[in-house]
Amino acid sequence: MTTTDGSITLPAAGTEAETLLGSLDRIRGRFAWKCGPLDAESMRATLGPSIMTLGGLLKHMAFVEDYFFTKCLFGRELGPEWAAIDYEDPEWEWHTAVDDSPEELFALWQGSVARSRAAVADALADGGLDRIAVRAPFPELPSLRKMFVDMIEEYARHAGHADLIRESIDGLVGEDPPE
Repeated sequence: MTTTDGSITLPAAGTEAETLLGSLDRIRGRFAWKCGPLDAESMRATLGPSIMTLGGLLKHMAFVEDYFFTKCLFGRELGPEWAAIDYEDPEWEWHTAVDDSPEELFALWQGSVARSRAAVADALADGGLDRIAVRAPFPELPSLRKMFVDMIEEYARHAGHADLIRESIDGLVGEDPPE
C-alpha cells in the first residue's frame, strides 16, 4: 500500500504475493529516494576507492529489472535501450552512466520497473508465484517466488551502497523519505 507521503507499507496480513510485491516496491522506493533528485555531478560521485556511483546504480538496477523479469521470466528480448551494452566490460554501468543525465538515468530505471511490474502481473495471472522462468539467471530455472527474493536482496544490497554514497554527498540519512 502507498501512503500519502509515497512510502510503501506492507499489508499486515496480506497474501504471499502481496507481501513480496509490497516488499519489492518498498525497497524500490527507498532506492529511488537515495538516488535523487540530484544534479549530474552528484550522480557521478564515488566513495573511497570504489567506482560505484548513484547513476551507475540506477543503470545497473534498470538492467537487472529487465534481465530478470523480461529475459529470464519470459524469454523476451531486451529492448533497444540495452543494445549498446559491452558484455566484455563487467563495469559498463559505471563507465557509461557518467555520460547520462540524471533524468535519463531515472527514466531508464522507471521504464524498466514499469516493464517488470507488467511482466510480474502477467506471471501472477499465469501460474502465480510457482511460475517457472523460461531462462535461468543462475544454474537452475527459478520460480517467480525465488526471483522476487533475489530481486529484493539485490535492491537491499544496492540501497545500502546508495545510502552511503548519498550521505557522503549531502548528509541525507534515514530509511524513508520524510512526510
